[in-house]
Amino acid sequence: MVLRETAYAKINLALHVRRRREDGYHELETLFAFVDAGDELAARKAEADRLTTVGPFAQALENPFDNIVMQALGALPRPDGLDVTLEKNLPVAAGLGGGSADAGALFRLVEQAYGLPDDWHARAEKLGADVPACVRSEMAVGRGTGTELEPVENDMAGMAVLLINPLVPVPTGPVFKAWDGIDRGPLPGGSARKIAQEGRNDLRDPAIGICPEIAEVLQALAATDPWMHEMSGSGATCFALYETAEIRDIAAQKLASGHSGWWQMKGLLR
Repeated sequence: MVLRETAYAKINLALHVRRRREDGYHELETLFAFVDAGDELAARKAEADRLTTVGPFAQALENPFDNIVMQALGALPRPDGLDVTLEKNLPVAAGLGGGSADAGALFRLVEQAYGLPDDWHARAEKLGADVPACVRSEMAVGRGTGTELEPVENDMAGMAVLLINPLVPVPTGPVFKAWDGIDRGPLPGGSARKIAQEGRNDLRDPAIGICPEIAEVLQALAATDPWMHEMSGSGATCFALYETAEIRDIAAQKLASGHSGWWQMKGLLR
């Protein structure tokens, strides 16, 4: 029997960086949201764990055998091995939590087959700050390094979303390092829609300093009549939200014809 899961693309509707911690990480507050599309994982029981990577961005993974999916397999106890195929549809180092989403989908595959251990959250946290959020892939507020999750009123489910990436990888570390260290205040309270409207992404300017193409993407999205648009995570992917799928589709077609070198993906917020 083949088990299947989508690794839903993660976007940060707001991302407030509050301070640098002594352990080298950053204290942040973010609103996690997930798109109903992303990478695809398929798995079947096997004698030993195995990972095959396919898809348009498979070659971008420097060492698929050291992929976070393999790390996630090693983090979860089970009686059998799993032969996993990862279809890599999301760009790498793109601010979409692609690797974390893959790990989260792997946790759900194991949950389907065997159930998860009671300490799954701690096991996920060791793999990466975004992984616990990606396991459930539900809209949530993240605090600390992003691992402390709080429920939020999701009044944005089903909203049309367009993701655009200029196909320039932007590693997370240098962007956080370029943050100016100024605390610009906490995440707003209220529903997801209110937080998204009133929040900000403190990593946008540092990321643009490293990848100026991000500013061009944001400018292009601003011209498509979105409900809101912003950079996700540490970049370089940007997103725009629209009140209807029709408006989004017109925007996607316009951007595809004017910027054929940009990657794009359409979907709906979960």
